[in-house]
Formats: sequence, C-alpha cells, structure tokens
Amino acid sequence: MKKIDGGVTAAKGFSAASTAAGIKYKDRMDMAMIYSEKPCKAAGTFTTNIVKAAPVKWDQEVVAGSPYAQAIVVNAGIANACTGAEGYGYCMETAKAAAETLQIPENAVLVASTGVIGMQLPMDRITAGIRAMAPKLSDTLEGGTAASKAIMTTDTVNKEVAVEFSVGGKTVTIGGMCKGSGMIHPNMCTMLSFVTTDLAISKELLTEALREDIKDTYNMISVDGDTSTNDTVLLLANGMAENPEITEKNEDYEAFVKALNIINETLAKKMAGDGEGCTALFEVKIVGAETKEQAVTLAKSVITSSLTKAAIFGHDANWGRILCAMGYSGAQFDPESVDLYFESAAGKLQIIENGVALPYSEEEATKILSEPEVTATADIKMGPCSATAWGCDLTFDYVKINADYRS
Repeated sequence: MKKIDGGVTAAKGFSAASTAAGIKYKDRMDMAMIYSEKPCKAAGTFTTNIVKAAPVKWDQEVVAGSPYAQAIVVNAGIANACTGAEGYGYCMETAKAAAETLQIPENAVLVASTGVIGMQLPMDRITAGIRAMAPKLSDTLEGGTAASKAIMTTDTVNKEVAVEFSVGGKTVTIGGMCKGSGMIHPNMCTMLSFVTTDLAISKELLTEALREDIKDTYNMISVDGDTSTNDTVLLLANGMAENPEITEKNEDYEAFVKALNIINETLAKKMAGDGEGCTALFEVKIVGAETKEQAVTLAKSVITSSLTKAAIFGHDANWGRILCAMGYSGAQFDPESVDLYFESAAGKLQIIENGVALPYSEEEATKILSEPEVTATADIKMGPCSATAWGCDLTFDYVKINADYRS
C-alpha cells in the first residue's frame, strides 16, 4: 500500500472538471464535476445538524434509493441551505441538467454546495457551468487538482490524496478531495469530502466501511465547534479494477478499510490544519483510557477548548487549560494520575506527572509549541484504549474572517 500523486481522478474510470460560473466569486473557479464512465456503488454520510441543506437531503435520497450513482456536481459560494422547497427544486434542476449533458439518469447525479447560508442558487449560472464542464472532463492529475481548488471557500490550500493497494492480484486505487476550513465540527462544517475508487465491492460493505471509518477521522476534527448544515462525505466505487468483488469481511476488505482510513484521516487532518486563520495543526492524543468512548470524549473536549486553542496560538504551555477541558468533558478519570506531554518536530517534553507540574524549560516548551504541527498527549493510566483528535489554534484572523463572511 502506498500513497501516490492524485485525488479523485486517480482511480480508473474517473474524470473531473471545473469552471468559473460566477456563482458568488468573480475571480476564480467555483464549480466542479466528478464523473465515472461506469455506474458506481455509492455510500454517504451526512451532517447530524437538524437544519440540513437541500443538497444533503437530495444526496441522502440518491444514496439510499438509487441503483447507482455516476456523477457529482459541486458549487462553492452559496450553500443552498435554509432555502425551502425552492432550494430542493434547484437540486433537482441541477441533477436534470447534468443528466441531460452526461446522458445518465437524474437519480445517478449527486449534488453538493458550500458557502453562504440562506441564499438561492443562480440556476442560469449553475446550468451554464454544467454545460461548460462536461466537455472538459479529464482523468488527469491536473483535472482532479483543478476540481479540488474549485470547491474551496475560505480554504487557503486545496486538499487531495490518493493510495494504491492490491486486492485479488489487481491494483486498486482510491483517491479523494475535500474542502473545509470553518464551521468544522462534524457529527455524522462546511465540510465536503468526495472519495472515488475502482474497487469492486458490495454496496453494503462499502457503506459499512465508510460509516465506521468516519468515527475515527472526520468526526475527530474540530475547528470551531460548529456543525455545518452541509456536511457530506460521498464514496463512489465503480469496480473497474476488476478485482473479485468483495462481498464478505475478509483480508481484501481489511485492505480496503486500511486504504480508506489513510484517505479519510489525511483529508481530515488537512482540514483541521487549514482551519480559518490558524497557524498550527493541533493534535490531541488520549492514551491509557478505560474505553474508546472515554478517550474520544476527552480528546474532543480538549481540541474544542477555546482557551487551549488560544494558548497554542500564543505558543504558551498553559497545561492547566488542557486538564480543565478534560475535567468538564463528562468523562470520568483521576486528574492526579495524568501525565501530559507536548511534542512537535522541535522535540518532546513532559509537562506534568501525576497531575502535578514538573520543572521544565518554558523556552523549550515555547520552541516545541511554535511548530506548524503540535501534539499534546495525555496518559490517564486507566486501561488500554486510546483516541486521537485534530484541531487548530484560535487566532485573531478567525474572528476577522467570520465577522464579514457574507460580504
């Protein structure tokens, strides 16, 4: 198993395109299309926010009820959330336009939107964008990369990854792209992730693999504690690797699960590390937990603590904020048994032992916390379980970005 260059076009049969439709942005690409030359098994996970955007509702129906999916149309700038029946109707219009252009069924088209909540889509621009993209569909690395850039909103970098592995003597490829920078606190942001693979696998196992993996990947990141109306992860498998179809949980299934985890964890960390205004990816590991649930609760409590995030921004080893966040998480543990470490490319330093501060160099701690990727590890000494969560620091720029986001 190895990482390779690429994203959603890495797997056989998948192509992508992008265009500047002028939906909200006037100076950049803002629409993307992903297409498979063969019908795909489709799986998806979606926001648990009660307020769900129209594309989420449309995709839930397609994933659950359609025999297959073959295309995804994405726009940036307008979220098509809180738009009522009109907004849902625009999802239908988008699917119809794509179906007519690509010569596939309407219920084989998935749609996604990201951007400002409450605005209606300019359908003349959406349909024109679809017609513009179809002839430009490309299976090249460049085509996939351009698509990953077109779906960005406040993201500062595009996000894509691909992996190759072997199943039944066949080379299988899985690749993905995502966007997400603010309103990131998945519970399955505006977080969108699209993963494609040429693996042959049953829809049931494809769905189970995705639903299980998001628990340790997308659901373990947080930028600002806000769960979006539009969170969507879509996974398409077209079977063009021609491996024996995976219909049971065997070694081939486990290989796919491992590859899917690499894709999803990489994309999740890219989003956390590109949080709005952030300067550092903040990783929190809880080890020595009695249960996985306990470890997850503690880790997520720390990465969502505004005070802890601010301390990371200030490169300040204010470990009391971490213990405090663990203490109000709702998980039970003995604070007088906790060991805490800070670690980065600049080194590793133990800060507390059994809940009490150790003598340490503030200068060394600041050096460690000044790196672009910082890890805090808390050992609570209760058992064999662990969990890792990812977030980012909280900066002045986060407030600036979100104070005038609509304008």
